[in-house]
Amino acid sequence: MAEAIAFDIATELIIKLSSLALSQIGLWWNLKDDLHDLERTVSTIKAVLLDAEEKSATNNLVKVWLEELKDVLYDLWRKDLMGENKLTKEVRLFFSSSNQFAYGLKIGRKIEAIKARLASIGSEAKMFDFVERDRPMETSFMTKKRQQTHSFEREDEIIGRDDDKVALLKLVLEFQSEENVYIIPIMGFGGLGKTALALLVYNDEMVKSHFELTMFVCVSNVFDVKVIVANIIKSVTNQATDENLEMDQLQKQLRDKIDGKKYLLVLDDIWHEDPVEWSRLKKLLMGGAKGSRIIVTTRSLKVAKITNKCQSHILKLKGLSDDDTWSLFKKIAFEQRYVDSTNSALVEVGKQISKRCGGVPLVIRTIASTLSLKETENEWLSFKDNELAKITEIDGEIIPTLKLSYDHLPSHLKHCFAFCRLYPKDYEIDVRTLVQFWIAQGFVKQSNPKQSLEEIGFRYFKDLVERSFFQEVEGDLTEEMTCKMHDIMHDLAELVAGTESTIVDSILSTSEVGEKCRHVSINVSLIPLFKGKKLRTLLHFPKARYHLSDETWNTIIGNCRCLRVLEMNFLYFTTIPHSIYKLKHLSLPKSICKIQNLQALKLDWCDWLEELPKKIERLVYLTHLACHGCCRLTHMPRGIGKLMSLETLSMFVVDKDRSHGGADLSELSGLNNLRGELEITNLGFVKNAKENFKAANLKEKQHLRSLVLQWGSFLAWGDDNRDEERSLEDLQPHPNLKELCIRGWRGDAKFPSWFSLLTNLVHIEISGNFKQLPSFAQLPYLKQLEICYCTELEYMDDNSPKGSQGEPQSFFPSLKRLSLWDCPNMKSWWRTTKPIDDDSNEDDTTVMGTSTMSFPCLSSLKVHDCPLTSIPLYPSLDDELELVNTSSRLLKQTTKMNMNTKTPSSSTSSLPLSKLKSFRVVNIEGLDTHMLDECLQHLTGLKSLKIEDCKEVDLEGTQWEALKNLSFLRIQSIPLLESLPLGLQHLTNLQELYLFDLPNLTSLPAEMRCLTNLKYLSMGETPQLKERCREDIGADWHKIAHIPNIGL
Repeated sequence: MAEAIAFDIATELIIKLSSLALSQIGLWWNLKDDLHDLERTVSTIKAVLLDAEEKSATNNLVKVWLEELKDVLYDLWRKDLMGENKLTKEVRLFFSSSNQFAYGLKIGRKIEAIKARLASIGSEAKMFDFVERDRPMETSFMTKKRQQTHSFEREDEIIGRDDDKVALLKLVLEFQSEENVYIIPIMGFGGLGKTALALLVYNDEMVKSHFELTMFVCVSNVFDVKVIVANIIKSVTNQATDENLEMDQLQKQLRDKIDGKKYLLVLDDIWHEDPVEWSRLKKLLMGGAKGSRIIVTTRSLKVAKITNKCQSHILKLKGLSDDDTWSLFKKIAFEQRYVDSTNSALVEVGKQISKRCGGVPLVIRTIASTLSLKETENEWLSFKDNELAKITEIDGEIIPTLKLSYDHLPSHLKHCFAFCRLYPKDYEIDVRTLVQFWIAQGFVKQSNPKQSLEEIGFRYFKDLVERSFFQEVEGDLTEEMTCKMHDIMHDLAELVAGTESTIVDSILSTSEVGEKCRHVSINVSLIPLFKGKKLRTLLHFPKARYHLSDETWNTIIGNCRCLRVLEMNFLYFTTIPHSIYKLKHLSLPKSICKIQNLQALKLDWCDWLEELPKKIERLVYLTHLACHGCCRLTHMPRGIGKLMSLETLSMFVVDKDRSHGGADLSELSGLNNLRGELEITNLGFVKNAKENFKAANLKEKQHLRSLVLQWGSFLAWGDDNRDEERSLEDLQPHPNLKELCIRGWRGDAKFPSWFSLLTNLVHIEISGNFKQLPSFAQLPYLKQLEICYCTELEYMDDNSPKGSQGEPQSFFPSLKRLSLWDCPNMKSWWRTTKPIDDDSNEDDTTVMGTSTMSFPCLSSLKVHDCPLTSIPLYPSLDDELELVNTSSRLLKQTTKMNMNTKTPSSSTSSLPLSKLKSFRVVNIEGLDTHMLDECLQHLTGLKSLKIEDCKEVDLEGTQWEALKNLSFLRIQSIPLLESLPLGLQHLTNLQELYLFDLPNLTSLPAEMRCLTNLKYLSMGETPQLKERCREDIGADWHKIAHIPNIGL
């Protein structure tokens, strides 16, 4: 990466050194000739840098020369020599306030020293016979605009591994080993698809049904038995273990989870070759039932031999065949871009290139992705002749091949990719944060002033994804997006980053960091031991809670004054360290002198932080201030409204009693570049509310995606200090808004008129003292609606369920998730619906409008503590249904709609709720055994069922045949239940059964023995059963003895 950074810095320096303002300063200090000499020297060196870049790939002396050059250019770029002063923002020179003449001499000496170093480096360049060039050899594909966008969701099908899959399946499912737990290693060099093959088998339906337990753990290059055990437990429970647990406690937890069970465990990417350490782990895994399997993936044959002595059972992956290679190459190079697949000349060149990929899937994908961006035969031929010709044989060494794609990147993308070396292997990277780091380092160039730096940075990321430098891209740029790097790509990033970046994860590696290292990610516990004078980046991993003393902070910050990225999220402190003001370089170039110019300040989840720096207005280039989860912030500092570059301000805390001298809402007025989420808390304490609410100028913030308006604080957002004079009408947002959350509102109970303008809303959350809500039904993009703690709300919609002409209007066309919580006075969905008399024989579905009004695509419905008696129908519900402390009519209306629609040809899959996966009922008024039984007949796809606190249910005579997919059942607080229904014998897929607070349940049925897949039985507050289920001697023990885990 040295050559790319050197070229960019040289370009910027030439612009600076030739500026009129710097020439003027040169005259003042009699340094004009020296500055001109510097400009000429830098220009001469820059002219040969691109040629030096190519030669450095094969000439180590050139590589060393580039490193030395970069070091000098960095020193020239440092703020005390190239800074900006308060008289002219085009000059980055630091003025001494006490002695201008003395400081001029000091600067003169520094320039002379740098001139001498550059002259020496320039003379050395002559021995390499560099050729002057102003652009790389090939530029067409670098500068070409993309003709297709990328969805970020592409996953190439696994091609050419059918035989390997069959072989692995035989070892996993059919091979009879003497050992209960048998280990199967998959060995091959990086990029061959070891993990892909393991996952192909791991996710196979036959495999899933064959094992009681399946687990997947990525080990990578740090073989720590304690960490591996904790991750296995996490894979089983989906919950992280307590970090404070000792090894003995962890091993007991592990054995409790896996002993006696037939399990499949994948240990992915093992590097460690110490048989003693492997033996320590293996001993903990040997308690599995007969037929258990452990699949190990590794690049090391030695590791494979340690894990399995039988050579024939080591799956040694080879490269793909020529035919399979071409199939994969063609799929990416031709079918996913705009390259003409009918061009026979291109096809012929492509086949020649694909044969040089060595059958390595990752190499194939990478080269094919690069070629997919080249349109002409000449470009393909040039790549084949000029680039592939440099590699005689791949022969297991794929880094040189992958580096071809890196070499073809524009310099700005080279910076961005190499920077990712700072992340640990297999780390889930937050894309937005990564882009902000790139911006802070100056990697992102703003050529179009209409685009924000973040938008340009995301385009850079997309370019790298299209070239296969990232994988497993998930999420959406409008919310959260994550990605990972393949291990071999991480190795490539480490190679190209050189000595400039490193990961410090041990005491030894702390001492090995060189003077020229500028980017470091460090284990947070090692920070007190680390010193670095020229650091531009200091990140910490893992993201664990950790307390650093003020003394340590002051030492680190004092020693790292060139920092541009300092990551402090998740760390414990109450105030920002005073020494942070020494960080003059925490920003991009062009910063004002004598201040710390942060570009991005990441403080998320620093939940003990009480205040931000008082002089925050000095951070004039601050773009991102992230303080999500900083629940103890008491106020925002005055002057924050002067930060006109802000694009991220995740939370604005109103000073409750004005005792901290905090900023008021008017400081938000000019911050109209804000993007993402803005949460404003303590609105109930704003003085002169009408004036200040309007002064926030929310309607001009067109880039905001999410707005949270919170009456109280982060920790107490439902403070009951009502003030009817405070109106949401004065907090009007821009119509572009996607998410609106109004929490704990205690002001004017009338909903604001501007809501009708927010037609782009995707997510709405409302809580407060509202007596009436607007109709949400026609919002075309609304996917999630949450109404909670609206204690005075009686109806969801005051309108008729039909349009003015009697025909239904568009009705929640996109709604996926609906939650109604704690609205104790809610009577019905519509005010105009006809009430149902309890004794009426009238079908509930004939309530005015409800027979035709149903949610077309609702997946999840939760109603808690809302006594409403009618709701639109929800037959397509396919995820979860929770009814807690509400009326049974909500259930009856939807299940009975089948009475009107079912025909003799109807199948059970067309029944309402037939696709539902999870159902929970708690204390449902009017729910009896008959009604519940009728409902259960519909739930043919159900996997989880919870029946709790139902006073009129005894389950006698209920039919369970329809619930063959059920795997989880909880029956709790059913006082009438005297015996479990015999129909339970049909639950052949049941794995977990919980029985709690069943005082009249006296025994278990013999049919319990039919539940052969039951893995866990837990009983509590069932006094009569406890004695009958005692191990070996209880009267019911023989009925449950086959269950591996029983809790009484």
